[in-house]
Amino acid sequence: MIGELNGQYVKLCKLKNDFVWHSHENEDELFMVFKGTLLMDFRDGRTVEVKEGEILIVPKGVEHRPHTNGEIVFNLLFEPKTTLHTGNVESEMTIKELDWI
Repeated sequence: MIGELNGQYVKLCKLKNDFVWHSHENEDELFMVFKGTLLMDFRDGRTVEVKEGEILIVPKGVEHRPHTNGEIVFNLLFEPKTTLHTGNVESEMTIKELDWI
């Protein structure tokens, strides 16, 4: 985490390859890509490409899976403090205590 404002955390994330399918029951999720290209899969079969400088907002309750084409992608997430990054899914990728940098 790199910041906190108005009850939300600003999270710096690094992703390579696939993340887990998940949703957030009570929170929207904002992704802002600042290096690389993020791919976001949705259960309806769509994949949205989010390039450097672009944002994507995933509404609460929508199942999604962030991934990359093998490159390392850096993005910022703006989320309420209560948001668990793996949403409704507990997996080996779940981190319960996030680090401040």
